[in-house]
Amino acid sequence: MTTTAPAWAAADPYAGALRTGRGPLFLRRADGWLLPLEVERWCARADAADRTALDRCEGAVLDVGCGPGRLVAELAARGGTVLGVDVSPAAVDRTTRLGGPALCRSVFDRLPGEGRWGTLLLMDGNIGIGGDPRTLLERAARLLRPGGLLIAETDPSDVDERAQVQVVDLVGARSAPGAAFPWARLGTPALLRHARAAGWRDAGQWAVGDRRFVALRSRSASSSAEPPKRTAVISSQRARKPSGDSPVTDR
Repeated sequence: MTTTAPAWAAADPYAGALRTGRGPLFLRRADGWLLPLEVERWCARADAADRTALDRCEGAVLDVGCGPGRLVAELAARGGTVLGVDVSPAAVDRTTRLGGPALCRSVFDRLPGEGRWGTLLLMDGNIGIGGDPRTLLERAARLLRPGGLLIAETDPSDVDERAQVQVVDLVGARSAPGAAFPWARLGTPALLRHARAAGWRDAGQWAVGDRRFVALRSRSASSSAEPPKRTAVISSQRARKPSGDSPVTDR
């Protein structure tokens, strides 16, 4: 069943920030606590910390919550097979203008190449998508090929939090706050606990400055992946013609 999960990237303040490439922008919890969103970094080119994750990618790469597309564009420029997915039309538009293929879709919707992706990226805290890390990890396992790789960026603190949040622009007042939606924040210890319970194997941890990353390996048994779905990628969203065995070529 297709599920259109609410996400912070669908909020109007976020779309406005992507159009200008500038913040400030925040996630705000119901108790008023604010988490700054790094709009300027996301709208820039992939940096040295990003490249430590991209260098570990294997096979065809699915970037979940691709945002304005810096990682998709970098991988496409390297000649790899890559697809970004994001619920924000503004994010998908910016990604495709950078030369990266992207779909405006939730990770919980039907996606091309299910069960055949080599690597799935959850960068910039996107392990929080949907507010339920265990459900997201189970979905990731179905998208990956058996033994596939998940690379996630975790919170630098030891946190395991679920909350309802809104995207807000407190300074520029470009638009009203977005609707509330569920989100999660996980530090590395919390992610590893959830991952091990879901059958994932720790494949590496590293840090660059204040950013933290975890690599996880899915089960090697074929039962961990569902058969590929026959879903089209709009031709205008392809950065280049992929190879015949690419998950992006599903019709």
